[in-house]
Amino acid sequence: MQGQTQSISFDGREIRLTTGRFAPQAGGSVLVECGDTAVLVTATRSGGRDGIDFLPLICDYEERLYAAGRIPGSYMRRESRPPERATLTARLIDRPMRPLFPSWLRDDLQVVATCLSLDERVPADVLAVTGASIATLLAGIPFNGPMAAVRVGLLGDDFVLNPSYREIERGDLDLVVAGTPDGVVMVEAGANQLPEQDVIEAIDFGYEAICELIKAQEQLLKDLGITQVKPEQPDEDSTVPAYLEKQCTKAISAVLSKFDQSKDERDTALETVKGEVSETIAGLKEDHAVRQALASSPKLLGNSFKALTKKLMRQQILKDGKRVDGRGLDEVRQISAMAGVLPRRVHGSGLFQRGLTQVLSTATLGTPSDAQEMDDLHPNTEKLYLHHYNFPPYSVGETRPMRSPGRREIGHGALAERAILPVLPEKDTFPYVVRVVSEVLSSNGSTSMGSVCGSTLSLMDAGVPLKAPVSGAAMGLIKEGDEVRILTDIQGIEDFLGDMDFKVAGSEKGITALQMDMKITGLSVKTVAEAVNQARPARLHILEKMLEAIDTPRDNLSPHAPRLLSFRIDPELIGTVIGPGGRTIKGITERTNTKIDIEDGGIVTIASHDGAAAEEAQKIIEGLTRKVNEGEVFSGSITRIIPIGAFVEILPGKEGMIHISQLSEARVEKVEDVVKVGDEVTVRVREIDNRGRINLTLRGVPQAGDAAEVEPQPTPVAPLS
Repeated sequence: MQGQTQSISFDGREIRLTTGRFAPQAGGSVLVECGDTAVLVTATRSGGRDGIDFLPLICDYEERLYAAGRIPGSYMRRESRPPERATLTARLIDRPMRPLFPSWLRDDLQVVATCLSLDERVPADVLAVTGASIATLLAGIPFNGPMAAVRVGLLGDDFVLNPSYREIERGDLDLVVAGTPDGVVMVEAGANQLPEQDVIEAIDFGYEAICELIKAQEQLLKDLGITQVKPEQPDEDSTVPAYLEKQCTKAISAVLSKFDQSKDERDTALETVKGEVSETIAGLKEDHAVRQALASSPKLLGNSFKALTKKLMRQQILKDGKRVDGRGLDEVRQISAMAGVLPRRVHGSGLFQRGLTQVLSTATLGTPSDAQEMDDLHPNTEKLYLHHYNFPPYSVGETRPMRSPGRREIGHGALAERAILPVLPEKDTFPYVVRVVSEVLSSNGSTSMGSVCGSTLSLMDAGVPLKAPVSGAAMGLIKEGDEVRILTDIQGIEDFLGDMDFKVAGSEKGITALQMDMKITGLSVKTVAEAVNQARPARLHILEKMLEAIDTPRDNLSPHAPRLLSFRIDPELIGTVIGPGGRTIKGITERTNTKIDIEDGGIVTIASHDGAAAEEAQKIIEGLTRKVNEGEVFSGSITRIIPIGAFVEILPGKEGMIHISQLSEARVEKVEDVVKVGDEVTVRVREIDNRGRINLTLRGVPQAGDAAEVEPQPTPVAPLS
């Protein structure tokens, strides 16, 4: 198994690339290593299938728990469905790769990245993205690369390149940026309400590092004697496109420039134009060039009509500065926001609508035991905030089977989750686990940002004390040559026919999340900066409309939400609270009808719909964990009697024993001669033995009701008259 290993010195770290050793039957393969993290990435191409009119690209990211020396926790004890973070990494690979393949390519392509070893100081995801580019180049697939990705963190005032998991958690920024020689092609970020300028500088910092990795890939190909396969547009018959441009340009332009029509009216009008030209073509002679071209390619008419519509819409924006709904380039659609739209049995709800995009978000408060356990390679093994996004077919007026969430739903939910995380209250002050579900009721562009806005409304309606409300807007782009137009709040057709989908979320203070995807091979950092800055007034305008619906979190939680009490105990006494086989804590929960969670650090959280019951459980646990000292006096009740003594509950849940010899100054024959179960007594702690048992005494301790000596009082004197 011969192979070549080459090293790249990158930001003080060594990245090792091994080619020709692993997966010899894949089209191209590379093992990318940094520290003890190793990711095997392969790219394979197979012949196209009949009837396919799109690029059938599949990007997979596979996690193997042996990479971290762990055995899977599922019943089968093997990896099955990819965990959520693996799905998000697969999307992270797909998003910068997809626009770099030629639009005419119809062969099946598959990129598979498998994490074989994980070093917690070196996250594997950005290595997998860069490895996907290298494997594709080695496979000889037509590709507008090289492409590379890096992560940028912010610790204090310093940017950190490819930070460790711990540095990501401590820092104020987690930015992944991918790029090509033509510019930035993908951005994914979470930020702690950072100013726009800081984020722009981070993107620029990351792209400089990307350029180094691109040069390294070019040198690798040169050293291996491999010539990159550049995409070359095949000759296409222009008969049908030329005919449609002549016949339909005026009619399509008339539809696109009628600004007062709805989306359905516009779609219907375009379909009418398409139907009319189809009928015209059907009336042509059979030997006409257009009919012959369509006979050999039935989908050519639809594709050509779509291409012409795209061209005319883009021209209208570039030349006239007008969009299909008549808005200016920086104008936001009409906004509607409502909070508390569902009964309060739902802990919190919000309805957000922007144009024809409508999202209903609900917030549910849970206890610490409701946290999601993550069985993946990431060091953080639980989630306290969950955002789930649903996109039913009726939201776009379609019918299709309802399945489990796909990659798109998972990705959009993760973006909205990332946007809200920086403004959630600290766990110490608000120990709830929070789940938000966003139901897309209608979709016409930027449902993910609609979910962010709906989430804020529902969380404030639920009484979650957010540090700041968050809104989001989606930016678009039209680029023809050197001419560039940035669009604010894009709708569906502008996303579909445009060049960029750039989602920006944040508070008034700054950005909390970014996600940028391109349909072209790159964009300058300067243009990215313009889009980021243009998004700010749009975000603030949307936020203003949201705050008209609810401007502060509600003072009271829903009566159906659990009430939580949280306090800390000595971690060494956790076992005392739990008891042998969990009997003690089970007894407390049954006695008080509460739910109790104890973390390893000693934080106890009690959940109950009855505040008094939660307080009772807290008193019992505090009693169990309170340190008792010799000589202290307690009042308690006799709980049980044995031949040699009696047990007294001196604190909630904590007992001590009075030996028969300590019941009285005189000799006692039977314990029952002095006390019985239920008696209230005052006892003193005589000693605590080496096994932690509390020994009590009644001797010399005054009991309630005993006659007390009364000091003589002076005789009152009558007042002078």
